[in-house]
Amino acid sequence: MSEKRKDYISWDEYFMGVAILSSKRSKDPSTQVGACIASDENKVITMGYNGMPIGCSDDELPWSREGSPLDTKYLYVCHAEFNAILNSNAPVRGAKLYVTLFPCNECAKAIIQSGIKEVIYLDDKHAEDDSIIASKKLLDMAHITYRKYEGRILDPIFNKEVKDVA
Repeated sequence: MSEKRKDYISWDEYFMGVAILSSKRSKDPSTQVGACIASDENKVITMGYNGMPIGCSDDELPWSREGSPLDTKYLYVCHAEFNAILNSNAPVRGAKLYVTLFPCNECAKAIIQSGIKEVIYLDDKHAEDDSIIASKKLLDMAHITYRKYEGRILDPIFNKEVKDVA
């Protein structure tokens, strides 16, 4: 009998890979975010990426990052975590959320309300923003753990390690 492979990916690598692959569906020209929610039995429950709400044309709404609020994407885009929670056909209570960018305060509220127990994030590039500071405060108060992803970043299509997913 032969031995099993030893170079297979970890659960963290697998679920973060799903989140990274999901981010590739985003049409946002500046920030593509993906999320994957996994059960405590290591099964994918749901996925999401940042984009406009269903039925709202992403050709008619703005993708700009600057300008008056109504002329930027921020009042319109649904975040990856929010979409993953809403896309789920199964409960996410007790699950883990893998996300490519640390969740904002609005997504933290949805994470808390849905019963997710842990957040694993790839990047925290907006750590100094008020929305992220508030997010961490909310997650801490709700006793939801969060940690930076420390595994390899694998290209989900070509199965090779990459340095940057952006």
